[in-house]
Amino acid sequence: MRFLVRRLFTVLITTGAVLAAGTLLDDRELLPIRASDISLSKETQLVRARVAAGATLASLLRAQGVAVAEIGDVVSRAARVFDVRRLRADRPYRIEKAISGALERFEYEIDGDRFLRVSRGKDLQLVADVLPIPKTRHLEVIRGEINRETSSLVAAMDAAGETIDLTLALADIFGGEIDFSTELQPGDTFQLTVEKQYRDAPPGAEAAGDFAGYGPIEAAEFVNHGRRLRAVRFQAGDGPAAYFDERGVSMKRFFLASPLKFQPVITSGFSTARLHPILKEVRAHLGVDYKAPIGSPVVAVADGVVVSAGMSGGSGNMVHLRHSNGFETEYLHLSAIAVRAGAHVRQGELIGRVGMTGLATGPHLDYRLKRNGAFINPVTAHRAMPPADPVPQMQMAAFAAARDRAFAQLSPIETAQ
Repeated sequence: MRFLVRRLFTVLITTGAVLAAGTLLDDRELLPIRASDISLSKETQLVRARVAAGATLASLLRAQGVAVAEIGDVVSRAARVFDVRRLRADRPYRIEKAISGALERFEYEIDGDRFLRVSRGKDLQLVADVLPIPKTRHLEVIRGEINRETSSLVAAMDAAGETIDLTLALADIFGGEIDFSTELQPGDTFQLTVEKQYRDAPPGAEAAGDFAGYGPIEAAEFVNHGRRLRAVRFQAGDGPAAYFDERGVSMKRFFLASPLKFQPVITSGFSTARLHPILKEVRAHLGVDYKAPIGSPVVAVADGVVVSAGMSGGSGNMVHLRHSNGFETEYLHLSAIAVRAGAHVRQGELIGRVGMTGLATGPHLDYRLKRNGAFINPVTAHRAMPPADPVPQMQMAAFAAARDRAFAQLSPIETAQ
C-alpha cells in the first residue's frame, strides 16, 4: 500500500513539473524578441477603412477585432494628444494588428495636414502622437482660357486640370475688379503660379503620391476683355500676406464686385420703374437680380454686422448687413441662411444660399445696396469703391523685388484686340 502511495505521489510531482514547464514556455513566447534573438516573421492584418457615421474610437476598434483588453489603453493614450470626440465620419483610418487582436499601429487622418498615430514603442508600450502628413511641394504655372466650351471660370479651371479650390482662390484675388458672374468674355485668359502639394509616395513606390491640395497663389494675371490685371502675394509688415497690383495698390476693395462668384447672369438691373413679373405693376426695382442655381453660395461683399436674418414677406428669406461708411446690403429670396442677427461677418464669408422664397418666379438672388439709407445701383457703386491700404512706402523696394521674382515665372499673355 505504501508503495502505491509513493508511486502516485511521484507521478503527481512529475506531472506538475511538466505542466509548470509548459506554462513557463508559454510565458516566454509572450516576451519581446530582442535584437539578439532569431528574427521571426509575425503574422499581422492590415485594415484600411473609413469612419462610420456615429462611430467612436472604442467602437471602431471593437468592430475591427482589436483585443478588448487593449481598447481602453488605446483610447486613453490617444486622448492625451487628440480630442477623440472629434472623430469624424468618412475620414480614412488604418489598423495593423496581430492575428490575436493585439494592436500594432492605428492611424487616423485628422485633416489634410495631420494624422493621429497610436503604435508600439521600443518597450512595446502604446505611444500616441499627432504628426504632419509628409508632403512634397512644387511651384507650378497654371494657364487657362475662357471660350465657348469653357464659358465660366469654373469650366476653364476644370479644363486646365485643376479643382474648384483653385477657382475660388483666383476669384477671391480679382473679385474686387471683375464680376465673374457677368463680365467674362470669350478670349479672356489667366495664368498663375501656385504651390501644389502631393502626399509622399510610400517607401519603395515609384509613382508620385496623391494630390493633397494647394498652397497660396504667389502671382496671377487675368486678361479680361483686353484689360490686363496682375496681382502678387506680399506680406507688408507684421500683418497677414495680401495681394497687390504691380504698383503696390491693394487688390482688395471695400466691396467685392458681386456676392456670387461664378456663372450667374444679371436678369434684371437696378431701375426706378420696372414691371413686376408677379404683381404685374410698375414699381421700382431697388437691386440687381442674379440668376443662379438653387443652393449657390452667397457671400458678404464686405465686412459687417448682421442686422437681420430671416423671413421678410415678399423678399423671402433675407439677410441684411450693416457696413462702415453708411453702407448696408440686402440679400433676398435665399433658400438657406448661414448667419444670425448680431453676428460679425467678414468679406467673402458665406451668409446664405440662392433660392426662390417669397415673390420669385425662379431661383435667383436679388442683391441690394444702400448708402446713408438710400438705395443705389450696386454695379456702378462697387466699381467706385476705394481699395484697401497700399504697400507702405518704406517697404516698396522689398515689394518690387518680390514682385519681379514672382512675375518672372509667368509668360507674357497676348492681350485681346
